[in-house]
Amino acid sequence: MRLSVGRRGQCWDNAVAESFLASIKTELIHRQAWPTPTAARQAIFEYIEGWYNTRRRHSRLGYQSPTAYENSTHMPAAT
Repeated sequence: MRLSVGRRGQCWDNAVAESFLASIKTELIHRQAWPTPTAARQAIFEYIEGWYNTRRRHSRLGYQSPTAYENSTHMPAAT
């Protein structure tokens, strides 16, 4: 595997990660006050595993969910 490392100032290197962080902040984090860090962690886990990976479609993946994309490409599991 070859890591993607660009020169300083090339913002598109992290575009997918930045998009994910913007989505989670907009769709979950900033919508309510969190009483404890544990409650926030649990909500983030449920958002990622229950919605983001299984049902939310992504333009970068041909408008498939990450789970559907992995299943359709038969990618081996990361270890």
